[in-house]
Parts: sequence; structure tokens; C-alpha cells
Amino acid sequence: MDANEENAVILVVEDELDIRLMITKMLRNAGYEVISADSGEKGVEMAKLHKPMVITLDRMLPGIDGLEVCRQIRADASIADTYVIMVTALGNTDDRIDGLEVGADDYISKPFSKRELILRVQAAVRRLSQQAPPSSDEEKEYGILKIDNGKHRIWVNGQEVNMTITEYKLLLYLVGNIDQLCSRGDLLQEVWELPPTLNTRTVDTHIKRLRQKLGLAADYIQTVRGAGYRFSAIE
Repeated sequence: MDANEENAVILVVEDELDIRLMITKMLRNAGYEVISADSGEKGVEMAKLHKPMVITLDRMLPGIDGLEVCRQIRADASIADTYVIMVTALGNTDDRIDGLEVGADDYISKPFSKRELILRVQAAVRRLSQQAPPSSDEEKEYGILKIDNGKHRIWVNGQEVNMTITEYKLLLYLVGNIDQLCSRGDLLQEVWELPPTLNTRTVDTHIKRLRQKLGLAADYIQTVRGAGYRFSAIE
């Protein structure tokens, strides 16, 4: 674990005491600084105060639930790029899809193995902690949009844009298939690793959020009515 990973703060939002203590203990044993909250309201408050790198967020919480917590996180610019792992009930597909539609980056079902949760958190922290090289030959420009894939950075008209890992992955897939139709099924399968036939608005919700962040370059993502989306750099 490098220095950036060691400094990672993980927020555990879970109302069941035994589960909260178990997750907190195993993440601390893995070397992370861990804080916790037992309600949705406290989770949002602590996220704003401590700016955690990753949040494990229970779907069912007293007061505001995990979905509303995720919405509030994504709506706050200071914490909007936090990696959110939604913890859902076993076998409840709707819970998982609902979480993705409000902006969660990943999900894990209860009961889960300790190893699985640790691996999910470690993978998120590792990606977020990657040290950018001093220079990169992976810079590409598309009109006013500039992407440096080596540094995982994006600029629109010279202004850097912060994105979640999922938003970044979605944009890269669209750019990688420039001027080609990307169906909703393609995007579900390639970005979220979900069945392409799944009936969900996950793709449309994330496309809307991605366009908002792209600002002046929003029109580069074109809607192909009834079919999907296409990336085309309009000069």
C-alpha cells in the first residue's frame, strides 16, 4: 500500500451496530482510516466534513435512506466525486439498479464475505490514488474536450472537470467508439458489467449527469432516439 492509499479515509454508513463494527474493524485492519455513521443524515454530514475517498453505504437506513444519501453526495460539488459502494439486500436486483441510477459506483449484496468487501474498497482506493506520471503521451483532444488517460484528467475549454470513476469510464467508452452508435445494452455491459437486456434508466441518468459536467462540450454526446448514444466532436 503506497502513501496515498494509506491516507485514504473510508466512511462506513450502516445502522446495524454489529455490521458497522465488523466493517470498520476489517477496514482498519487493512490499513485504512475509517469513520462511521449510523444514519443517512449523519452520513451526509460526515461526508461533507471529512471528504472520504470511499463510502460504503447501506441501502436501508433510518431517516433518509441510502438512495437519498447518494443523491445528496452527487449534488454537492465538494464531495460529488466520492466513490460510493452501495450495500444492498441479497438478490434484490431493484435495490442494486436503484443505487446505480442515483450515481453509486458499485454495489455489494448482504451477506457479503469480508474478503469481497476489502477487495472492492482496495480496488477503488487504488484507482483513485494512482500517481500521475510527469508526462503522458496519452493526451487526446476532441474539439474543446481534452482527455489525458495517463493521468485520468479531463478538461473542457481549458477548465478541468472532476468526474466519478463511473462517469470517466462511460466517457472513455463513448470516445473509444467515436462516431459509432453505442446502444444502452452496450453501455450497461461494458461500463457497469450488467446484462445488456436489463430494463433500467441507469445509462440515461449517468449520461444526463455526464453532459452536465461537460458543459460546453455536452453536445458531443448525441442521443440516437430509440437506440442509444453516439460521441461526435463537433467543431
